[in-house]
Amino acid sequence: MFKKILVANRGEIACRVMKTARRMGIATVAVYSDADADAVHVEMADEAVHIGPAAASQSYLLGDRIIAACKQTGAEAVHPGYGFLSENAAFCEKLEAEGIVFIGPKPKAIQAMGDKITSKKIAAEAGVSTVPGFMGLIEDAEHAVKIAGEIGYPVMIKASAGGGGKGMRIAWHDEEAREGFARSRSEAASSFGDDRIFIEKFVEEPRHIEIQVLADAQGNCLYLGERECSIQRRNQKVVEEAPSPFLDTETRAAMGAQSVALAKAVDYQSAGTVEFIVDKNRNFYFLEMNTRLQVEHPVTELVTGIDLVEQMLRVAAGEALSFGQEDIKLNGWAVESRIYAEDPVRNFLPSIGRLTRYRPPEEGRFGDAVLRNDTGVTEGSEISMFYDPMIAKLCTWAPERLDAINAMSEALDRFVIDGIEHNIPFLAALMSHPRWREGRLSTGFIAEEFPDGFAPPPPMAAERTVLAAVALAVELLRRDRLDRLTGRLAPHSGELKRNWVVRLDDDYLSVSLVEGMISIPLEMDIRIGDADPVTVRSSWRPGEPVWEGDVNGRTVAVQVRHILNGVRLAWQGVSADARVMLPRIAELDRLMPVREAPDTSKMLLCPMPGLVVSVAVAEGQEVKAGETLAVVEAMKMENVLRAERDGMVAKINAAPGDSLAVDAVIMEFE
Repeated sequence: MFKKILVANRGEIACRVMKTARRMGIATVAVYSDADADAVHVEMADEAVHIGPAAASQSYLLGDRIIAACKQTGAEAVHPGYGFLSENAAFCEKLEAEGIVFIGPKPKAIQAMGDKITSKKIAAEAGVSTVPGFMGLIEDAEHAVKIAGEIGYPVMIKASAGGGGKGMRIAWHDEEAREGFARSRSEAASSFGDDRIFIEKFVEEPRHIEIQVLADAQGNCLYLGERECSIQRRNQKVVEEAPSPFLDTETRAAMGAQSVALAKAVDYQSAGTVEFIVDKNRNFYFLEMNTRLQVEHPVTELVTGIDLVEQMLRVAAGEALSFGQEDIKLNGWAVESRIYAEDPVRNFLPSIGRLTRYRPPEEGRFGDAVLRNDTGVTEGSEISMFYDPMIAKLCTWAPERLDAINAMSEALDRFVIDGIEHNIPFLAALMSHPRWREGRLSTGFIAEEFPDGFAPPPPMAAERTVLAAVALAVELLRRDRLDRLTGRLAPHSGELKRNWVVRLDDDYLSVSLVEGMISIPLEMDIRIGDADPVTVRSSWRPGEPVWEGDVNGRTVAVQVRHILNGVRLAWQGVSADARVMLPRIAELDRLMPVREAPDTSKMLLCPMPGLVVSVAVAEGQEVKAGETLAVVEAMKMENVLRAERDGMVAKINAAPGDSLAVDAVIMEFE
C-alpha cells in the first residue's frame, strides 16, 4: 500500500479522499491555488503545495505542477477526485512516465470512455443499448441544424469531453440548435479545453439512472447497484438516491450486466460509473461512462457498506477485489442533497461571498437513521467565483425510502448557512413534494414542478401555527432576558402580557398566552385565534440559530435569523418574517405605508456575480424581445441575458472581461 498520496483537487472531494487515506494510515499532500490558501483541505493534509493563481486553468488544471508537487513531497500516487484532471488521459500518461501511480483507470480506458463519441461506438460494439444520434464531429452551427433535423427534434447537444452539466443544451427547433451549438462549444472550450460537439436524440420523460462499477487489474469486475439521479436543474444533478424507486430486479441486473461488459471491453480498473437514460417503460440507453469517482458516490457507500475511495486505493496499489458480485447486497435507502451556493428565488443564480455562519447538522446515527455530511468548507470560508458552487453533500440513510427522506428533511432544517444565498430552502421544500415522495421522477421534474422558478411556499395553517408559536416563544424570552439585564433604568416589558399579535409577513394572527411562565426550559400553552390551546416546549436560548422544541406534540427545528424588529423563520421549506407586537402596536402597524422598490425596468442588471463574456449589442441599437444582449459566465457556466421587451440601447456600462457584482447595471435603455 502507498505511504503517501497527493490529492489533485480541492473542496469537499479532497477532504473526502483524505479522510479514507488517514484511516488507512496513508499520508496526504494537498495542492492549492491562491484562492484556496486557507481552505479546509489544505489544513487537513499532512503537507500542502502552492500551485498557482486562483483560476483553475492556471493551477488545478496544470498537470506539470501536480507532478512537480509529487516530486517535491515524495508522493507515490495521485488521486484526482472528480473534475479538473480526473479524466485527462494525457495527464495519466505523464504520471506513468514519471513513475507516479494514478489512482484511477488506465489512460486507454479514460481516453476511450472520456470521449462521448468514441464511448458510444465502443458501447454499441459491446452490446450496450445506445441512444440514436450522430457520432461524427460537427463542423458548425448550420451543420448542427442539419443533423438535428435528420435525427428529429428534440435533440441534446453535448460537449464530447464534457461533464457536470457543462456544454449541454436541449434544442427543440433550428434556432435553439444554432444557439445551443455555439453555447455548448464555448462552454466546452473554456471548461475542458476541447470544443468538439455531438448530437443525439433527447428521450422525453427520461430518468437518469447510473450504475456503479468496480474493477481490479486481475480481471475482476462487478457492479454495486444503481443511483437515481433524475432530480436535475440545467443538466446538473441536485438530489440523488440509491437504490432507484423505479427499477425492478430484472432491469437492475440487465443494466448491471451491460455496465460490466462495457468496463471489461476497455480493460477498466478502478471505480467508474456507467450512466443511462431510462424511459417510462424501463427501456434504457447508454449515455456515457465517467471514468472517475462520482460526486454522488456516498449514497452507494451507504447502501452497500463499501468505501469506494478505499477500493480505488487498493486497486491502484495492485490488490485484487476482496469480494465478488454475490457479496453485493443493497441495504436500506440513501438520499443525497447537494448544497449549492446559489439563490433559488433568483432562478438559482450563483452566489459568492464569505460564510459568516456555517453550522451543519451533527453527523452520526440517530435512531434508525444515519446522517453524513461531506464538505470542504467551514465558518469563515470564502465561496469563490472561480470554482464549482457546491458547498456540501448532505446524505441520510434509513431502512426505508420515506424514512431516509424524512431524515433529510429534518437535517436540512438544522443546516444553517449565512453570508451567501444557498439552495437549502428549495431542498427543504422538495423533501415535502408529493411527486418526489412518491418517486414519480424524470429529469424534467424541476422544470415541470417549478416552471416559474422557485419561491418559498407561503405557510399554510399547520405551518402558521408552528411559526407563530416559535415567534412568540423567541420574543418572550428576548424580553425576559432584557428585563434581567442589570443597570437598566426600568424593566423593558413590565408585567407579563397575555395577549399578542404575531405578524407573519402580511398575515396578522391573534395569539394569547393561556398558561406558563417565561423561563429556560420553556413550557407554555398558547391559543392562536379561536383554536384550541397549543403546548410549546423548548430549551432554546437566545442567540442559538436553530429553535428546537416541541409544538403540540410535534418535534420541530426552526431556523431563526434576526431582522429589524423581529426574526425571519424557516422550517420545512417555508419561511416568513415574524414580528410580535402588542394589539395596539399591531393596529398602528397595519397603517404603515409599504415602501416601493425603485424602477429598474429600463436597465439590464447582472443577475449574478460573474464575468462578462460578450456584449451583443451597441449603443443606439434597436433590440427586439428575446434578443441576446450579453453573456455572463459564473462558476464556469455561461448565462445568456435577453431583452424582455422591444427597445433601444441608450448606454452600455460593461465590457467583455469586466467582473460584475449582482445587480450591477450592464446597460440602460431609452
